[in-house]
Amino acid sequence: MTSAGHLFMCPPRHYEVSYTINPWMRPDSWESHKQENHDLALRQWNELYRKIRSTGVDISLATPVLNAPDMVFTANAAIVLDRRAILARFRHPERQVEQPIFEEHFRRLQERGVLEDIVMFPENLPQEGAGDCIWDHHRRQFWAGYGPRSHKSAADFIENYFGQSVVALELATDAYYHLDVCMCPLTGGDIIYFPPAFTDESVTRLKDMVADQAHLIEAQEEDASAFAVNAVNIDRTIIMAACSDRLRGQLTERGYRVEVVPLTMFTMSGGAAFCLTLRLDRSSVASRPGETALESFAK
Repeated sequence: MTSAGHLFMCPPRHYEVSYTINPWMRPDSWESHKQENHDLALRQWNELYRKIRSTGVDISLATPVLNAPDMVFTANAAIVLDRRAILARFRHPERQVEQPIFEEHFRRLQERGVLEDIVMFPENLPQEGAGDCIWDHHRRQFWAGYGPRSHKSAADFIENYFGQSVVALELATDAYYHLDVCMCPLTGGDIIYFPPAFTDESVTRLKDMVADQAHLIEAQEEDASAFAVNAVNIDRTIIMAACSDRLRGQLTERGYRVEVVPLTMFTMSGGAAFCLTLRLDRSSVASRPGETALESFAK
């Protein structure tokens, strides 16, 4: 049986909110109920893991490391396409500790044949993985966020390495510091996005790049602040940390099935479902007529 995909995740054994590098992070709130929060984080992550596995996806796991609490957010580890990977270069020192750890894990993936080639962004070029660079299989291009965490010129490095088009979008606020918390391309060609997270120029560019404006789904503040946009999309299933009735209705009308997995312990760090996963099997190959996107990904 063909797998529906291959993801990279990291159990939250050492996860906690112990520093502040975005407006969502409040270490005092975590510390006041530390054991309860840790136990709940384990349960929520396990439920997300089970929900993803139920779709037929394979999952490779990283080994958690003490004093690297944000390793759970594996989306930030790298950008992966066509069995090639660019390892992230983190902006904040608190997360730079993850770089050699993830490099070791990716070398093991290479040894297993999951990946063929691995490079890293130059030292002076911050870029935080798939969190700020999302592959749009429908349009066969990358969307790249820049501003709070990643540098605009990283888009050129990504384009040169993968040989694929990269559309750079500037993020306008530290609250929506990565592209994956305010934009989610879906398998059917639709895109969920939160307009206030982008500069006006980037919203215009996004609309110019999407030929059929009906494919654009504008998230409201209630969904964006609950990290609904930070979703995992597998075929027609969308796994979200939360979802308003309005957004669920829009997605259901378009043929998607919404599965909600509460991830409140991770939204305390500014992340949710997409942040907790990294797709390893993305392919730039176009789907054949009648072939699903996932069947093409599995090649």
